[in-house]
Amino acid sequence: MTMEAITALPASEFHSRIDAVRDRIADANVDAGVWFGARSIEYLTHFYHAQTERPVVLAVTDDRVAITVPKLEVIRVDENPHIDDVYHYFDYPGGDPMATAVAMLDDLGIESVAADMDGAPGVMGYEGPSLSSFVEVSSQSWVDRMRWAKSDAEVAVMREASTWSHLAHQYLVDRMQPGAAQGTISQEASMEASRAMFDALGTRYVPRTGIYFEGPTHTGLHSAEQTAEPHPYPTNRKLAEGDTIVTAAEANVDGYLSEIERTMFIGDPDDEQRHYFDIMLESQSIAIETAGAGVEYGTVAQAVWDYLVEQGVEDRAFHHVGHSLGMGSHEPPYVDRGTEETMEVGHVFTVEPGIYVPDVGGFRHSDPVVVTENGTELLNYWDRSLDANIVSI
Repeated sequence: MTMEAITALPASEFHSRIDAVRDRIADANVDAGVWFGARSIEYLTHFYHAQTERPVVLAVTDDRVAITVPKLEVIRVDENPHIDDVYHYFDYPGGDPMATAVAMLDDLGIESVAADMDGAPGVMGYEGPSLSSFVEVSSQSWVDRMRWAKSDAEVAVMREASTWSHLAHQYLVDRMQPGAAQGTISQEASMEASRAMFDALGTRYVPRTGIYFEGPTHTGLHSAEQTAEPHPYPTNRKLAEGDTIVTAAEANVDGYLSEIERTMFIGDPDDEQRHYFDIMLESQSIAIETAGAGVEYGTVAQAVWDYLVEQGVEDRAFHHVGHSLGMGSHEPPYVDRGTEETMEVGHVFTVEPGIYVPDVGGFRHSDPVVVTENGTELLNYWDRSLDANIVSI
């Protein structure tokens, strides 16, 4: 799957997605598909918004795409070429979002729908009513399933995001020295990489959802005994010689995320650190080599588990081997024992088996892998070897 990197999806991507859900609407024998989820609406129309107490409702019929939004979103949605009709209410609770949405459905002659949920989610104080109080509603999760397999354009956007996450990661590593405060250097690296991304991409750059409230790139790291916990809360601990470090960097290009994590060391690691690093690296390699089109996710996870058992460290493994990646940082299917879903061309998932050893540290790389017709492709290119992940002091 080879394609020149792009910084925004083409209009054809959204046309094909709408066509795909229209096929599903016809198969379901309903008048329309309806979506309340912000990410699904974004996926279908490129209209991105933050999910708040103000519901947004998208309806797709065989010939129209209509949306209900709060008044404050009208200016943005009017500019969207993938939406035909726009309805709006004043605000919530000052307006009546569901009444406006139902009026939209009535205007389109809709009596039955397949919806991603039965009404807007109850976030930030929003309270009903349900959509089924007004029209016949059946449940569907079409977009969630469509997102599993990425198109060439989606993979190209994620490849571009990986380039920027590598830059952010490099800025992070450049600051990793004894005495440096980890929270401070993470913030500085995130800001420097975000500024570089804005400068290079200019007005072409649109983060969309994902991590857009945090900026286009984000970095973090944990050190020493903190790394022995898979998800520790960040601190501003000062780095010291001999530390085990677990880094992370993300970037967001047109709503699609990248991810890179590396186990690193401040100065030369000792024999115990080298031992666990080698086990982690081999387990990641086993996962990458086992993956491919037609392979069950559970098979990949089991291959890793068998190796960890062979090495006698299975009690130090606390989580699955990886997760799918795209518009969300964690998406199904998951690389876990018991996952029966089969890998298909275009699936993108992280490979990040970890082992966590008290008084020694945690050991985890993370790299997104795309399933291709010929096997797999790593979207990251940062060297995974031990020697490449030692910070000289």
